[in-house]
Amino acid sequence: MGKKIITVIGSTNVDMVISGSRIPVLGETVSGGNFMMAPGGKGANQAVAASRLAGKNGKCIFIAKVGDDLFGKDTKTRLKKDKIDTRLLVDKKVPSGTALILVDKKGQNCISVALGANGTLSAEDIAPFKKEIESSCILLMQLETPIETVVAAAKTAHEKGVKVILNPAPAKKLPKELYPLIDYITPNETEAELLTGVKVVDEETAAEATRILQKRGVKNVIITMGSKGCWCGNCKKIYPCKKAKAIDTVAAGDTFNGAFAVALAEGKNCSEAIDFAQKASAIAVTRMGAQPSIPFRDEIK
Repeated sequence: MGKKIITVIGSTNVDMVISGSRIPVLGETVSGGNFMMAPGGKGANQAVAASRLAGKNGKCIFIAKVGDDLFGKDTKTRLKKDKIDTRLLVDKKVPSGTALILVDKKGQNCISVALGANGTLSAEDIAPFKKEIESSCILLMQLETPIETVVAAAKTAHEKGVKVILNPAPAKKLPKELYPLIDYITPNETEAELLTGVKVVDEETAAEATRILQKRGVKNVIITMGSKGCWCGNCKKIYPCKKAKAIDTVAAGDTFNGAFAVALAEGKNCSEAIDFAQKASAIAVTRMGAQPSIPFRDEIK
């Protein structure tokens, strides 16, 4: 049996992170923090998670766009180290994506992203990679690239029976035509509320949000709920989160999504996939940075 292929289409950024005692309020300056620069971007983070956590069992293809700059050149080098089969396009007019991240002592964060070349990844750009998408068992996407590109890729995958996982982050409204193309949607509580109008706080409200999304055509709904755990619409229950001392929650959701995709690709059911994904993200929050925090397969106990 050949390796299970997961294709990720999405963003790649350089993250500039300051960790301090607290996050400043509007107009305030807080000094005394520590600075680090690390690779990030939701798409790249999820591709790294998929590649590291699949190990020898799978392969990850990553389709993205970078600027014609040092950050863009570095992206290809570092993704190659994680054994990711990259398909990077270069925009000569727009710089690579960048994220500015503030982290407080509890590990909570706020993020501002300049999409850069991520925002110019078009449906025409990904058209040459139709065979890569069709040869995959799972297509994993987020919303840091144009929604038209997401829809086009989802259509290609759906027509060939490739499972589509959409992590609807950053939160934004989705076109009606996209919902029926989604096999698994994985919002957090904030994203679920924006999509459905339902404030998700418990099993009852999570079930209500699930019904709305399924009525629009989504097959399966997974809602990550922070310290409360993870809701599974199929199982109709919340799985408690794994215990961990968080120091930085950046990329915890990306790690969850990459791990969840790996588990599904390996034939695991919802319960098993969520357990695997929660274990991976519990490790990620104990480390600083986005991609530096993502664990490898042999770290999952």
